[in-house]
Amino acid sequence: MSPDTLVQVPSVATPSSPFTPADFDAYVMATYARFPLVLERGAGCRVWDTEGREYLDFVAGIATCTLGHAHPVMVEAVTRQIQTLHHVSNLYYIQEQGQLAQWLVQHSCADRAFFCNSGAEANESAIKLARKYAHTVLGIQHPVILTAHASFHGRTLATITATGQPKYQKNFDPLMPGFAYVPYNDIAALEATIAQLDSDERQVAAIMLEALQGEGGVCPGDQAYFQRIRQICDEKGILLILDEVQVGMGRSGRYWGYEQLGIEPDIFTSAKGLGGGIPIGALLCKSFCDVFQPGDHASTFGGNPFAAGVALSVCQLLEQENLLANVQARGEQLRAGLKAIAQSHSDQVVAVRGWGLINGMVLNPDVALTSGDVVKAAMAEGLLLVPAGPKVVRFVPPLIVSESEVDQALQALERAFAAV
Repeated sequence: MSPDTLVQVPSVATPSSPFTPADFDAYVMATYARFPLVLERGAGCRVWDTEGREYLDFVAGIATCTLGHAHPVMVEAVTRQIQTLHHVSNLYYIQEQGQLAQWLVQHSCADRAFFCNSGAEANESAIKLARKYAHTVLGIQHPVILTAHASFHGRTLATITATGQPKYQKNFDPLMPGFAYVPYNDIAALEATIAQLDSDERQVAAIMLEALQGEGGVCPGDQAYFQRIRQICDEKGILLILDEVQVGMGRSGRYWGYEQLGIEPDIFTSAKGLGGGIPIGALLCKSFCDVFQPGDHASTFGGNPFAAGVALSVCQLLEQENLLANVQARGEQLRAGLKAIAQSHSDQVVAVRGWGLINGMVLNPDVALTSGDVVKAAMAEGLLLVPAGPKVVRFVPPLIVSESEVDQALQALERAFAAV
């Protein structure tokens, strides 16, 4: 058979009745508090449940479905790659992986890339790289990585230790050593912590922060704060690591969140939107701190032809269609609409904040209304949203969202507030 010949895929019979939440719960571990909704198909910024009801999807797999659902470019890339070469070992050169690395380097401050399967794995890789750099280049015996309170970096043992939220760490001790926490956007506290650790002979090797805290309540980084951190890192030889898992790949209105801050990190991580919904993660760094050697780190599936090929198609479309302009315009439209709703419900909403198409509506801490209440009410109005903590409602639609779809979402949200 010629390599150019498309394989005819046999049709697969669909179940006569949907797999219900009760069926699901009988077999799947209860690691999520799921909403009672079974989704079965999607197109663009819309999804449909098993009862045929349509929803505007402003969750996008939690800031993951960059091009929405069933985008023709992704369908073509998936089909082409699965029929060509979907997986080989990293013992061999993989051209799709190399091409993806090239695109990422050419569109960022990075010089090198390492590929894995998720944001947690990318952050784990960054932690390992920082520790090896501390030992082999800086000569630090007990390196410490500073992270922020209210941060979120993943669910592995190292990344929940890096995560500055005790609720994620409960009952998983002993946690990994070598981390300390500081308030976000508070430069005086950070400088005091560095001085204290240096006096304790536990030297700071890296500072790991999100350019915008997503799970921590959609809190954008302050430019002056990050620019001072960059100066401190340069003065002391500390590595600056930025977690761009949620805010990167165009979601902020720029390719990378660090561009909103006017700085360059030494190391940063990407996942979520990188593959548009296909699992992939990436560690990116400047060449001076690329101290990994063969055997230091690896991933069986990381950067395989399938994941890398599809991610490359997402990256290329992001550039070719100038989706950043849409992110900026739709983000301004969305924030303006959210602020109008906040003004109409000033007893319940105290702030709207965010960048591009990652935005948060902050609820009044003194009233009983929670983000979960708003999410459920919006769902009843045909709009899918996601909490970012108990008092922040998060809005992260696909980057292809249209002007009319933003208007429809705002109308649904207004109805939801009227209902609650």
